[in-house]
Amino acid sequence: MSAQDTAAGTPAPSGPLGYGDRVQLTGPKGRLNTITLVPEGEFHSHRGVIAHADLVGLPDASVVSNSSGEEYLVLRPLLSDFVMSMPRGAAIVYPKDAAQILSLADIFPGARVVEAGVGSGALSLHLLRGIGERGELFSFERRDEFADVARANVAAFSGSVPENWTLTVGDLQDTLPATCAAGTIDRVVLDMLAPWECVDVAAEALQPGGVLICYVATVTQLSRTAEQIRRSGQFTHPQSSETMVRGWHVEGLAVRPDHRMVAHTGFLITARRLAPNTVVPSLKRRASKSEFSDEDLASWLPDLAEGATSAEVWTPEVVGERQKSEKVLRKKVREAQNFASERGADTQD
Repeated sequence: MSAQDTAAGTPAPSGPLGYGDRVQLTGPKGRLNTITLVPEGEFHSHRGVIAHADLVGLPDASVVSNSSGEEYLVLRPLLSDFVMSMPRGAAIVYPKDAAQILSLADIFPGARVVEAGVGSGALSLHLLRGIGERGELFSFERRDEFADVARANVAAFSGSVPENWTLTVGDLQDTLPATCAAGTIDRVVLDMLAPWECVDVAAEALQPGGVLICYVATVTQLSRTAEQIRRSGQFTHPQSSETMVRGWHVEGLAVRPDHRMVAHTGFLITARRLAPNTVVPSLKRRASKSEFSDEDLASWLPDLAEGATSAEVWTPEVVGERQKSEKVLRKKVREAQNFASERGADTQD
């Protein structure tokens, strides 16, 4: 296969490498470099050069030599690799958590899924793969810059903006009812600062038995979300979890845990939508010191105190979110759009 035959620029998930494909080059010392193949492009290291044209047409998982004879393994990135190396406007949902979301929320082919917020589009890509071509993903994001980065990243991975993906900018409470009819959604995924503010609108959109799953960073957010799900009376008892991944070094007799691990990134809390006019049975527990009152909750969750509001109490700074400046965000938008352009992707809806 010639370079001319593979110059269409549409990223391919498998098969021979072509222009527009994202590839990983692993050198002799295990150092990983991720590049996008473009006409006339070159990969430079301090030990030599590899022309992009030399990679075009090769099978995936080939080995090539640079100008000084050093060998590199060439692989097309997996989705989990892609989201870790794509441009970011906001922090991403890590693959370990995205995998749990797809499993715990039971994301299935053909599902109608609501996602808020979008961030940089990492979770959107996993959800789109989970629902397949027959499903529909409705994503909501408050900030235009984040939406632009997510749109470009999704287009870069897919080759264009998927027809079954709707990206809306605005507050979920205002935009969801206007976008999705009540009782028509199978799953709602909330990745936002204060998901408890959206529990009621999520319940309205979900059909009975549908799943609500929330991704939060801190223990206080987890507790506040769980209490709001209970107080709403529209869901089953919430279940909470955290996922930590520890790799292992396995080489001959040297078998031990890696020195580093991906530990806490966030908590997941799930619940199922009840049928109308249904009251979930109370859990039978022995009386204990864990009994609490509204006053106890208010001491732990300040916005539950009389006269307090979420906007006053819950801010990105309070929960430790790092905020990028407007200048940095504009730069990230340009990076993401250039990234999509390199891959020959169409970022228009």
